[in-house]
Amino acid sequence: MKNKKITEPYIITFPKIGDDNIGFISVCENYKEIPFTINRVFWTYNTPANVTRGNHAHFESEQVLLALNGIIKLTLETINGKTYSFILDTPNKGIYIPIKTWIKMEYLNEATQLVLASTKYDESEYIRDYNKFKQMQAVNG
Repeated sequence: MKNKKITEPYIITFPKIGDDNIGFISVCENYKEIPFTINRVFWTYNTPANVTRGNHAHFESEQVLLALNGIIKLTLETINGKTYSFILDTPNKGIYIPIKTWIKMEYLNEATQLVLASTKYDESEYIRDYNKFKQMQAVNG
């Protein structure tokens, strides 16, 4: 997967090793399940139900989002104007988010979210104004 430019979000199903008697483990590796080098990992937790987070895009950062517990509804809009909806409801399923994709996350119950990112944190890398994002879409389209 290395060096391939991915422009559409997609579901990643991680290996689920184990059984109901002993529990499970899931794993991921750079350029195997994750189509980039992971440079930052962060998580949100204790987010109450019906809270919406996100409402931004990234110029350069690719991400994979997982709900380690709980349920998170994702609404994504790519720079090409396509929209997607995903439900994260199992810890061995993630969503790949390409660059310049507007993301909105709705927590349907208290959830823990894990994010694997291709870049280190840089506030200037965020697109937080939806109108600016729509202007970028118009130029891209």
